[in-house]
Amino acid sequence: MAEISAAMVKSLRERSGLPMMDCKQALMEANGDEEAALELLRKRGATAAAKKADRATSEGRIGGYVDAAKGVGALVEMQCETAPVGNNPEFRTLAAKIAKHAAITGCTDSRKIMGEKFVDDPGVTIEGLIHDVLNRIRENLKIGRIVRETGKVATYVHHTGKLGVLLVADGKADENAELVNDICMHIAAMRPEAVRREEMPPDVVVKEEDIAREQIKASGKPENMLDRILKGKMDKYFAETVLLEQAFVKDDKKTVAQVAKAAGVEIKKFVRVTVGG
Repeated sequence: MAEISAAMVKSLRERSGLPMMDCKQALMEANGDEEAALELLRKRGATAAAKKADRATSEGRIGGYVDAAKGVGALVEMQCETAPVGNNPEFRTLAAKIAKHAAITGCTDSRKIMGEKFVDDPGVTIEGLIHDVLNRIRENLKIGRIVRETGKVATYVHHTGKLGVLLVADGKADENAELVNDICMHIAAMRPEAVRREEMPPDVVVKEEDIAREQIKASGKPENMLDRILKGKMDKYFAETVLLEQAFVKDDKKTVAQVAKAAGVEIKKFVRVTVGG
């Protein structure tokens, strides 16, 4: 058996991120071959992943990535077991890597993406990336929802990591990056349900109209005032639920539509993703 030096163990530890004793044991079993030892550690990571696969993953974080030159962006929901791991630097890096892979390759299938070769390192699959981190963190890790958009895309991930926004804009969006980021933050805080009122689900709007109509009738208002009052109630409803009609969080004297129009920014669509949502 080859002699395992401290330098060999140190080198493998730097590559794998695993404890010294795990690295030394793998090198001993691989007769000093670092590549074989690294592969052995990865296989053990896969075995550990299989053993933890049934454990609940109710915590996690959102990873985001945008490539303005390519006109692509993505958010990925990475799931883990505990809140501390959700803030672990390695876990955060993992989420960002998978978001980048999804943005560049276009894969948004959380199962299919596992077998793909990582866009920045064809020598390892996405599943391998996850297993490597799992082997160090020792928790069940899973990919949840993945969303991807093309065009002039912006992302925002809240400082807690629990919430992310993907926004597609047009016009002078690339010249107004700060405003676009502010609109992403607005979406995170105000939870709009659509960009425009015409995009609201018709059944939801009809139900809201029915409720408002009954409230007006119950108040005893004259029949000839019903339509005018109903319009006022629905306008207020849309001002609360539709992005362009909401008061802008950084200037509540103006709507998001007014702020965007003044800057020459046209908001096309958005996606709001939360951990476990």
